[in-house]
Amino acid sequence: MKVFSSRQVKEIDAYTIRHEPVSSIDLMERAALACSRWISGYAARSGRILVFAGPGNNGGDGMAIARQLMAEGFDNLFTFQLRTGSPFSADLETNRLRLLNSGHSIAELAEGEELPSIQPNDLVIDALFGTGLARALSGWPARVVRHINAAGCRVISIDMPSGLTGEDNRGADPQTIIRATHTLSFQFPKRSFFYAENAAYTGDWHILDIGLHPAVIQELPSDLNYVTGKEIAGMIRKRQRFSHKGTYGHALLIAGSYGMAGAAILAARSCLRSGTGLLTTHVPRSVYPVIQGAVPESVFSLDPSEHCFTSMNIPDSCTALGMGPGTGTDPVTLKAFEKLLLQYRGNLVLDADALNMIAMKKELLDRLPENTVITPHPKEFDRVFGGCASGYERNMLQMEMAVKHRLVVILKGAFSSVALPDGSCHFNSTGNPGMATAGSGDVLTGMVLSFIAQGYGPSEAALLGTYIHGLAGDLAAGSEGQHALIASDIIEYIGKAFIKLENHDQESDC
Repeated sequence: MKVFSSRQVKEIDAYTIRHEPVSSIDLMERAALACSRWISGYAARSGRILVFAGPGNNGGDGMAIARQLMAEGFDNLFTFQLRTGSPFSADLETNRLRLLNSGHSIAELAEGEELPSIQPNDLVIDALFGTGLARALSGWPARVVRHINAAGCRVISIDMPSGLTGEDNRGADPQTIIRATHTLSFQFPKRSFFYAENAAYTGDWHILDIGLHPAVIQELPSDLNYVTGKEIAGMIRKRQRFSHKGTYGHALLIAGSYGMAGAAILAARSCLRSGTGLLTTHVPRSVYPVIQGAVPESVFSLDPSEHCFTSMNIPDSCTALGMGPGTGTDPVTLKAFEKLLLQYRGNLVLDADALNMIAMKKELLDRLPENTVITPHPKEFDRVFGGCASGYERNMLQMEMAVKHRLVVILKGAFSSVALPDGSCHFNSTGNPGMATAGSGDVLTGMVLSFIAQGYGPSEAALLGTYIHGLAGDLAAGSEGQHALIASDIIEYIGKAFIKLENHDQESDC
């Protein structure tokens, strides 16, 4: 699913109006109906609902939603019209008159007047300002936002929490942004939804299909994408009857050090579970007695050192190499890593301590083979590429570095993003907070390594690995709960994630 800028969404709206064709007021009615249906399934009819409408088309959505909810039997509903001194949009004025003609009164909120009382058990519908804002709210509108936030009640924002913009919010005033419980977004997620600093404002967000014209959605270019199950299901290759283990590649994993056998075990097990034909795991001698019994399906290569990675001969049959989980950053390991980068120019996946070593010696970044996949979490990313003050800034730098260094950069977190050398960025739609647990990243490394070893391109493998990793985590959380989830659970549900994707046509969603 493409992710468009606020400017592009306006273009899509305008194209839909011209080419469906549909009038702007009827398109607004359609959008409002999608919202009111969602709200009808969420809100109790006996509860009090307060609709706050702004002066523009977002306010028009709010007026239409109020009218539709009244028709659905929500009688305990109150509508407030914010006056800012700016003229009302034409569609707002139309929906305002429709609401008044239905017999519903509208209270005016003009500067200096007393604001309505909001109780903690009320439900507020925020239709003050949509995606059109270009600067932080101030003055009277900011006061209204602060008043709503201070109530501590549930808030449903229409299309966008008022005060939040669709992209860069580094200049925003946190005190003048609505803190929504739910955000109902039209047709597409907004880019700002994917950044941790905005989660307090968006709450849980939901995408409502309002029937925007498919032709313009397909034709309008975007470097941003929200990865769905349908896309991933279409990427998975069917296994052939007469294939054998050699058909599915030979992965080489360099992992573990004294006291860090677990990272090697998790990465190795997830690599095998994801379908590689053969795995060789290179470990220090002290790790071998632990990992041999834990991963009997792997072949093992033993380092000369008891404690850490110091050297190895890479077999010619290796189709992808992964390094980093639990290796440590001992000086001899750093030296061996430098030598490895001089010798090996094949498919490479780097995580954890491999990235920490690059952070220690930044010139190693320029020695990475083209299309190397790196999988940093935000702190590892900042150590390698420089500190970032916000998720938006980090995402922009991620995309820049992927192009500059010809890398595939998986930035881990909620909505993990995959930046590709072609300049595109893909936000993942699977995963849950239960996956914020030790070893989860090692599992992802093993999965991406496995897909590359099997012959998937690095970009494709990164998208597959990230999505299936999150889906396995979601399935595990459904069984074990988020609080109890551990990294081994993710591995155990990789197979079920594949089955779910294989049955995607019969599933409503992945």
